[in-house]
Amino acid sequence: MSTTSSPTAITARTDLHDPGYQAFLALRTVFTVAPILFGLDKFTNLLTDWPGYLATWIDDILPGTAQQAMYLVGVIEIAAGILVAVAPRIGAWVVAAWLAGIIVNLLTYSGYYDIALRDFGLLVGAVALARLAVAYHRRT
Repeated sequence: MSTTSSPTAITARTDLHDPGYQAFLALRTVFTVAPILFGLDKFTNLLTDWPGYLATWIDDILPGTAQQAMYLVGVIEIAAGILVAVAPRIGAWVVAAWLAGIIVNLLTYSGYYDIALRDFGLLVGAVALARLAVAYHRRT
C-alpha cells in the first residue's frame, strides 16, 4: 500500500509556510478589521469629520443629513468587513466595489485626489484578496 498523503493534508501542513497563503491571511485580516473599524468610526467621528468627505452632489441626492449618510456608510462598511471574514471570495469583491464608489466620490469632490489614489491602492489589494481567496479559502 502507498502511504502518500492527500493533497488536502499536504496543503494543511504547508499553508503557514506558503507565501501566497501568508499574503491571503494578511489581506483578509486587514480587509476584515479596517472596514469594521472605519465603519464604527462613522458613528463617532473620532478619526475625522466623515461628513466632510461626502461630495455635495451625493449629499444632495441622499435623504437626510451628511451625518445620517455616514451612519449608512458605517453599517455598510461593518457588513463588508464581516463578509470578508466569513466569505472572502465574495466580501473582497464587495469591498473593491465599495472602494470604487468612494474613489468616484472623492474624484468628484475637489481636494481629495491623494486620498482617491490611496483608495485605488486599497481597491487593488481587495482584488488581490479576492483572487487569493479562490486558491486559499476552504469551503466549509
